Amino acid sequence: MIRKPAVAGAFYPGDAESLKRLIESCFLDDSGIGFIPELSDFDNGDYPINVMVPHAGYQYSGAIASYGYCKIVENGFPEVFIILSPNHTGFGTEISVFNEGQWITPLGSVDVDSEFADEIISVSDIASADFHAHLREHSIEVQLPFLQYFSDDFKIVPITMGTQTFVTSNDLANAIFEAGNKLNRSYCVIASTDLSHFNNQEKANKVDGFVLEDIEEMNEFKLFEEVIQYNITMCGYGPVMTTIALSKMSNKSNCEILAYKTSGDVTGDLSSVVGYASGIFK
Repeated sequence: MIRKPAVAGAFYPGDAESLKRLIESCFLDDSGIGFIPELSDFDNGDYPINVMVPHAGYQYSGAIASYGYCKIVENGFPEVFIILSPNHTGFGTEISVFNEGQWITPLGSVDVDSEFADEIISVSDIASADFHAHLREHSIEVQLPFLQYFSDDFKIVPITMGTQTFVTSNDLANAIFEAGNKLNRSYCVIASTDLSHFNNQEKANKVDGFVLEDIEEMNEFKLFEEVIQYNITMCGYGPVMTTIALSKMSNKSNCEILAYKTSGDVTGDLSSVVGYASGIFK
């Protein structure tokens, strides 16, 4: 299966040179990390971090994403990136694993690690091979150019969560952990999520503060409870819950929130904003 770009020319430029320049500007932006990191070498083993990054159009969230990607680049690339996303389209299954083929962006193609993907499906009680959830979903696609800018020597396992609950997140975390151990792959999990949507700036800062505190405390239970109790419109809490649970299984028991901004900080319109954050689990 060849997965062609769905949001090239909208969320990011559709031609390679413009895309590279925009990625560079994300790193160098006043709200970005401030420099373009150099890719380190990583010797195979237990990759030291997992990350959380946003997935809006690059002009809105790319600078915040640069913080998470800088940490990946500084640690070097593992063999596989397992990219977890919410499901914005409603198509597909509870946990949809894109288990074979390639993903195309203006910067080239990325192979799916079919063996790793199929092992996750085999271990999980819920995950299944499914392409439909991925065809128009943007929140995995927008992560790939940030990786491709630095290297083409990696594979991916794209996973979209149509159902975001304790059951699905714990099942998926366990499946990734068991599959990674069996195959002895080095891998990094990327949790793709934006935070609250369409509140004013003051309320967004308040409710996003709640969830970021839960994430930094590595408390997926409280995160889920507060998202539901306060109707916090964080789209990718399932991927983040999965990443927290998996990180703790992998002896990564600390989280650091690296950066936070809203769309209002970019546009100046503070009446209706979306929150963005980068963080690492280590």
